[in-house]
Amino acid sequence: MAYVTIDGVKLEKELLELAKKHTTGRGESRISKEEAQELIDSAKDGVKITDTEMATLKYIRENFTFTAPAAEIFDEVL
Repeated sequence: MAYVTIDGVKLEKELLELAKKHTTGRGESRISKEEAQELIDSAKDGVKITDTEMATLKYIRENFTFTAPAAEIFDEVL
């Protein structure tokens, strides 16, 4: 697993890249409900969401734009 450090916080590179992929290329620049679920499922790839994965999800929530339905399901996990 690859990691990056942003503002002193260790984050999972794969989740960040997935979030960037979901907000580029289609012109809408927002994470949809389906895309939010994909991010959550990716974080749950192991037995549970690790501290690093949770920190990454929180970073994504604070730094990316979500549709209202996507924000709702994402916030339930956080």
